[in-house]
Amino acid sequence: MAKEDDPKKCTASKLIRFNLAEPIFKINGIPKNSIVLNPFSENLLSKEAKDLSQILVAIDCSWNKASNFFKRRIKGYNFRLPKLLASNPIHYGHISVLSTVEALAGALYILGYKERARLILSKFKWGLNFLILNEEPLEAYSKAKNSKEIIILEEEFFGKKFKSKEYNVVRD
Repeated sequence: MAKEDDPKKCTASKLIRFNLAEPIFKINGIPKNSIVLNPFSENLLSKEAKDLSQILVAIDCSWNKASNFFKRRIKGYNFRLPKLLASNPIHYGHISVLSTVEALAGALYILGYKERARLILSKFKWGLNFLILNEEPLEAYSKAKNSKEIIILEEEFFGKKFKSKEYNVVRD
């Protein structure tokens, strides 16, 4: 946890308070055999990754500082999520500018842990709306055999869009 955001709005902190996540305060504390959600990774998360590890790590940092943070080498299996719509109040409707809980829930859903995804989202007023907004893509991504299939699905659902220079993620 980088502790860069407003603590009242920090989804990672709330997950920790509900004992649904464990904090890691230093980057070298990330287990080397973990699946790390990295929005700048070239590797796309698919259910193929499920066999790599039972540890899922989301880095909680401000989107304003994310590109600098993720330039560092982060041990573990780094993957980016396929394109999804944010349902959080700050970035609602933006493609791939997700909160920590949305990123974790998206990964859990794709990896086959759908009930766990629902559980963590249920702790937020707007949380389950993430599943409603992304119902079709999440279901399709979770059924895809590999990342090549997910790339095709991303284009079907979201088309080819420009990349934002600010965040280096796809935006509307």
